[in-house]
Amino acid sequence: MSYLMKGVKCCSPVNQMHKATGTLFKAHILKNILGINEQQFKISRTSSQLSSEKASSYNYVIVGAGSAGCVLANRLTEDPLSTVLLLEAGPKDTLLGSKRLMWKIHMPAALTYNLCDEKYNWYYHTTSQKHMDNRIMYWPRGRVWGGSSSLNAMVYIRGHAEDYNRWSREGAIGWDYEHCLPYFKKAQTHELGPDQYRGGNGPLYVSRGKTNHPLHHAFLEATQQAGYPFTDDMNGYQQEGFGWMDMTVHQGQRWSTASAYLHPAISRPNLSVAEKTLVTKILFQGTKSIGVEYVKNGQRKKAFASKEVILSGGAINSPQLLMLSGIGNADDLKKLGIPVVCHLPGVGQNLQDHLEVYVQQKCTKPITLYNAQKPVNMVRIGLEWLWKFTGEGATAHLESGGFIRSEPGVPHPDIQFHFLPSQVIDHGRVPPTMEAYQVHVGPMRSTSVGWLKLRSTDPNDHPIIEPNYMSTERDIWEFRQCIRLTREIFAQKAFEKFRGPEIQPGNHVQSDKEIDAFIRQKADSAYHPSCTCKMGQLSDSTAVVDPQTKVIGVENLRVVDASIMPSVVSGNLNAPTIMIAEKAADIIKGLPSLQERNVPVYKPKTLETQR
Repeated sequence: MSYLMKGVKCCSPVNQMHKATGTLFKAHILKNILGINEQQFKISRTSSQLSSEKASSYNYVIVGAGSAGCVLANRLTEDPLSTVLLLEAGPKDTLLGSKRLMWKIHMPAALTYNLCDEKYNWYYHTTSQKHMDNRIMYWPRGRVWGGSSSLNAMVYIRGHAEDYNRWSREGAIGWDYEHCLPYFKKAQTHELGPDQYRGGNGPLYVSRGKTNHPLHHAFLEATQQAGYPFTDDMNGYQQEGFGWMDMTVHQGQRWSTASAYLHPAISRPNLSVAEKTLVTKILFQGTKSIGVEYVKNGQRKKAFASKEVILSGGAINSPQLLMLSGIGNADDLKKLGIPVVCHLPGVGQNLQDHLEVYVQQKCTKPITLYNAQKPVNMVRIGLEWLWKFTGEGATAHLESGGFIRSEPGVPHPDIQFHFLPSQVIDHGRVPPTMEAYQVHVGPMRSTSVGWLKLRSTDPNDHPIIEPNYMSTERDIWEFRQCIRLTREIFAQKAFEKFRGPEIQPGNHVQSDKEIDAFIRQKADSAYHPSCTCKMGQLSDSTAVVDPQTKVIGVENLRVVDASIMPSVVSGNLNAPTIMIAEKAADIIKGLPSLQERNVPVYKPKTLETQR
């Protein structure tokens, strides 16, 4: 997904921006315009010194300062007697304490820079996908403070209540909707205020789009003309339908978990944070986890945890680290010469993701984001954002979307839409070529399941990632529905004054066979890998963690991130991952789970129709 701050090549707009703004950034302006927070800089520096001076033993060692790790670091250090070491492989998300100097992360419209910058990105690739014309798929994942919440498109979607009730049926007892909703609310401050579904006191600020773009209005009108309901909160009572999207944007800036949770806690004396630190192994005494081994500045070091080691590296890094440390399928580990600590065959299995495709239509009026992405306009937009955090740079532009059911009989939505008044090519790594608008559309509960395994014993080697995309007939059928249902919406009267020829798939693509070929060639990951350390019962041989997030078969080790989802939720993953970490923090503290009973959830009046 990608938008405004994108140029002809991945790096050229960066240079243009730096050249255009370079003369402005004199010493006296650094303080006033860039808003460098001197105290924050001092605190950050002091924190680093503390890290090196302290003994290398803590109550908790958290691996990964991403969407879950930042939450845990904040919540666990609320107790001044709990000491925490947070280790992150990537860099900080600020420079000299300034977000403006790291505008590529914090300007919402600049998000595609992160997708092509290995400095902040693990830059993973899958195996050749045999059901998708043998394409190798690109998987960006965050490697920076905030993790993928510092790279993503800032869409705040929780999924459907029934996703969490399904988790409970799949063995994640205590993770049903009534036990998860309170933690979504605890995390959140919604700009529209609290209600039965929204939070009003949490660190994660959530807002609605401000552009009021005519194409967003046309899209929402067209969906209603097609017979779908309008929902005023797809994270509340009614997910089904179309409406305005929630976004993790606050006062014109990306509001990552680093902004929401880590920066407010960084000055606590009981929190130590180390960046550019690669954890290579979990240390064990027998089956008891006692700490981690890591590499920083080329030196191998150890850090010990008197209570627990908590993995929050995400759906790729967490299972990778478990396997490197001797937890996984014993046969696979032995082949690589890794001593087996615990035979846990589910590690790296059950890999699930969302695929999506772009349906694109030429726009007959010059109102899309096409002109905004020309170099001179990007400089103007960038300077306004640097000065005031306002303008077209202050949104990711994914401001409308929705959820529908693919066919009669489906109990809750299984197709998701994001609408964008622009054209995206190759993950946004190629600039748009014309005035166009598009919808990102894909199935939410794919039946194709994959796996990942170690490539070698080298922690720097990316694992073998096999998502096994489009391996079932159901997935193929659902994508045909995605194309046909999207075309139906784009054909409505609301788009008449904007509608040019269809760019993608193109009018020549009509039959099942032609649509299937288009999907094989053009569908891409929506960047939602999950479920590789699934939560379940001890009786489930494929489970990796129990419902308390403890790794099965060992002591003092937990996994808390998107990898522990038993199955992928019907929506984007950042909000659910933050919820998981909020709930896990209470579990780790020994607190009883929050619970809200009998919260109403919309159900269609009949399942005999698709809408």
